Amino acid sequence: MEWIILAISGLFSGIVGALVGLGGGVILVPATLFFGASLGMIPNITPQSVVGLSVIMMIFTGLSSTLSYMKTKTVDFKSGFIFFIGSIPGTILGAFVNKGLDLPSFNLYFGILLVILSTLLLVRDRLSPVRWFVENGKQKSFNDGNKTYVYGYPIWFAILLTFCVGFASGLFGIGGGSIIVPAMILLFLFPPHVAVGTSMFMVFLSAMVNSVTHISLGNVPWLYTIPVVPAAYIGAKIGAKLNKKLNSDTLVLALRIVLLLLGIRSIIDGLF
Repeated sequence: MEWIILAISGLFSGIVGALVGLGGGVILVPATLFFGASLGMIPNITPQSVVGLSVIMMIFTGLSSTLSYMKTKTVDFKSGFIFFIGSIPGTILGAFVNKGLDLPSFNLYFGILLVILSTLLLVRDRLSPVRWFVENGKQKSFNDGNKTYVYGYPIWFAILLTFCVGFASGLFGIGGGSIIVPAMILLFLFPPHVAVGTSMFMVFLSAMVNSVTHISLGNVPWLYTIPVVPAAYIGAKIGAKLNKKLNSDTLVLALRIVLLLLGIRSIIDGLF
């Protein structure tokens, strides 16, 4: 039964993760904790083992999604590498801090983070565009066939930001996409499709570093990776195909809803 639950969770994580650039960890982590820790349907599940499982999964969802987005040329590889460089030390630090979190604390902090991110996206349309980062950084352009986008960022700020993103990734096993995608859209004015594709490339790179740290800490439940990894890989392919059929506004709306619902659920679990 636990393998069926994990396979379904992995498939859904891959679909949603690739669709909106989250990497899938924000789906797998709360789902596995709910069925495993809350309902007792998955033996020997802890916040540490869930994070270990999530980062292994994200290697494959990140790879699957990146290969798909490369075909549509919506991956900014140079930006992905810059973001990755900044995230490395944060990822390692977050993985070590994760050792000291119990389940209620993990759920509470994780939920607060997701609600903050979803709130930022909910008020995005009411905020004036933050053009300072584009005007004071290296500018790039992208044409989606209908509109030409100008986006950019100062490299020093991108590295500082992705250090924080990496810390959250190592701490919560969420891949960093749930933070970097809103930041790319709100601050750096990335086109949503490019933000998603570039995020999944960064998720792939950072998950490899993240996994080394969690493997060394003994956090990976290898038996549970058997149903999760193939299901998540297939789900990521499906999510990337769905992404091509949706417009940018639909992607942002999906991201808002997913983050808000998961955040509320995680806070409730942490408090009660």
